[in-house]
Amino acid sequence: MSVAQWGLAAQLAAYEPRGAVAEAAIGLDAQELQWIAEHPTVTVASAQYPLYLFKDEHGHWSGLNNDVLNRISAMTGLKFLHEETFSTDQLLERLESGAADISTTLAMSEERKEFLDFSHAFGVAGWVFVGRAGAPAVQSMQQLSKRVLVLPARHALEATIRRDYPSIELRSVKTYAEARALVESGEAYATIENETGAQLYPSGQLKVGDTVEGKWEADHLALRKGQPQLLSILNKALEAFPPAELRAIRLKWLDGIVPVQTPSTWQQITEWGCWSVFFASVFALLSLLWNRRLTVLIQQRRDAEKDLNDQLAFQHALIDAMPDPMFVRDLEGRLIMCNKSYEEGLSTRFDQIQGRRLIELDVLPKETAEQLHAEFMAQLGTRKTRFSERQLMFKDGVRDIYQWTVPFYSADGQLRGLLGGWTDLAKRRQGRRKAQCL
Repeated sequence: MSVAQWGLAAQLAAYEPRGAVAEAAIGLDAQELQWIAEHPTVTVASAQYPLYLFKDEHGHWSGLNNDVLNRISAMTGLKFLHEETFSTDQLLERLESGAADISTTLAMSEERKEFLDFSHAFGVAGWVFVGRAGAPAVQSMQQLSKRVLVLPARHALEATIRRDYPSIELRSVKTYAEARALVESGEAYATIENETGAQLYPSGQLKVGDTVEGKWEADHLALRKGQPQLLSILNKALEAFPPAELRAIRLKWLDGIVPVQTPSTWQQITEWGCWSVFFASVFALLSLLWNRRLTVLIQQRRDAEKDLNDQLAFQHALIDAMPDPMFVRDLEGRLIMCNKSYEEGLSTRFDQIQGRRLIELDVLPKETAEQLHAEFMAQLGTRKTRFSERQLMFKDGVRDIYQWTVPFYSADGQLRGLLGGWTDLAKRRQGRRKAQCL
């Protein structure tokens, strides 16, 4: 089995050189080849969605969907250029306005098919309910009647839920992170997320429920309408995609996410019988085997510690890559962690402010520091999330910002502090104007 998995994974590196003739590889016609010659670069509106599409510790795009695009690029000669977005609503706006050509993380819906075309599917996953850990597991839409269901704006299931389940109180937010935070705080009863993504956010305050009956999210490439040649090129590439290679790519990213099935009773009896015979026949070597077992356990622990350190390093790099300032504070308001944007926004360094409260520093005007510290302490008392647009006085003057702060908990459900940050609205508006000009 190990050799077979290695063989599948090895196919990921066996991409054809860009010099190969695309027509011979996937049968492109003259119009499609002409379109590629006139449009060699395709702009991809990309929102980070772990395992499927995200930036690694070096700031490079990675994930299952990125591997699929790289393979299509090798087959067709097209070059895919990622343009980062930060919400589903913003991603859809880029496609509607023509600022981007395709996206890899949009689910198909009747509303989206009015202005988007979708390629052949290259994978499928279910939608699952995500609720609060202390409440009963959410098993159906009927269970949400007269309760708050929170979803990111323009979610693929939003129109269907509003039409078929009018008794559900539907609330829209910008991102899945905000949706999960509202469920954790109790302001919403549940949210709905891709089953793969839901398994990546273990928390003492959240619990994954059943799949949404009859609703599946197929993996498609979504294109803005009016690009028939590009749609045909992508479909031909997906049709010619070697099935073994596609399985290898999915195994590379999604292996281990699906819960392991419990062995049957007969399998358990057989396994224990084999072990009993084995230990009876090698009783004289028990001491040697025990020592070997201890060696294996020690090595496993070292490997686990290394994996944990790698994960922590990656998470720190991922936070530093965020364009907006972010911080983490403890129950006393002392700074535990922040990213590079936070340091730049307050013109300071982490080693100078670590473990200190805002009122002990000179990075903000005194009145602003006292106001924010008081708000943090009050929020820790109420344990409610906060998302608001406001004006705050900084050292360089008044800024219009979108501020968010969310309580976070330990694995056993104990309150540990606040996670927060802000977005400079003036810079965001300036970026949008610049994108429109382009």
